[in-house]
Amino acid sequence: MQGLSFTQLAEIFTLHVDMSIGFIFSGQGAQAVGMGKSLYENSAAAKQCFEQANEVLGFDLKTICFAGPEQDLTETRICQPALYVHGIAVVEALKEAGRLPDVQAAFGLSLGELTALAFAGVYNFATGLKIVAERGRLMQTACDATDGAMASLIGGSVAAAQELSDACDVDIGNLNCPGQTVLSGEREKINVAVSKAKEKGFKMAVPLKVAGAYHSRLMQSASDAFAEFLADIPFAQPRMPVFANTTGQAIQAPEAIKQSLVKQVVATVRWEDCMRSGIDRGIDTLYECGPGTILAGLAKRIDRSVTVTSLGEYGDLSI
Repeated sequence: MQGLSFTQLAEIFTLHVDMSIGFIFSGQGAQAVGMGKSLYENSAAAKQCFEQANEVLGFDLKTICFAGPEQDLTETRICQPALYVHGIAVVEALKEAGRLPDVQAAFGLSLGELTALAFAGVYNFATGLKIVAERGRLMQTACDATDGAMASLIGGSVAAAQELSDACDVDIGNLNCPGQTVLSGEREKINVAVSKAKEKGFKMAVPLKVAGAYHSRLMQSASDAFAEFLADIPFAQPRMPVFANTTGQAIQAPEAIKQSLVKQVVATVRWEDCMRSGIDRGIDTLYECGPGTILAGLAKRIDRSVTVTSLGEYGDLSI
């Protein structure tokens, strides 16, 4: 730094600050009836997202988001497009208001990874929505064809979670944050794992209210069909780092992104690794784009020094 002028030093400092911002996008479980209604009512850009989604999907996603019923919104085939549209609507409302910061990285939990890729320019809004809708449909079909379940393990180590999953013949669906691992598999086997969790040193095991065993071998049929669907869809290289759930590392090559998305349907979501990779790159300010504050809570458990702001509705956008 010796010999640099004050102006040059200020420019370097400004660049460092700019490079600290990341956007994180919600996955299934964050949805709630009423999601996005205030965005629709107060932002023309967000309204266009919901209106275009209705046209692309061929059903009234907007009304289900705003008014429910909750049972419909929770269905995988509806929930995934709803979260995707909501996440992009937040971004578009920020752009319209002139408040979109200089974002240097994008993250997404499970379905949210596809939203992050749209934000990073890998495909446009409509193409991404078609991809998400097909992913949701295929996963819903796999859920209907199997009797799957998931359970969250609280406390304990990843090694202990792996031992438990191996012993009960289930899969690790998510590594969310320190002290929170999710198991996924056949319902009867998940029930056995829940009953044995305390023996393995976990504080508790909580069955999750989900439609099936996401990120497990029970989703293999969805993964195979999704690979065929993605084969001829053009992907671009992301304009910023996007961290793959399958590895926790940034991914750039379009074909590698496709392969990772296909694998992600059946593979462990390594969310903690994604977050730590971003933090290692200097990301210290995060904005959660989507309903609720689930990702903000996980971020704080991963690294309390990170600042996280949740942007779910129009009143949250004064950043």
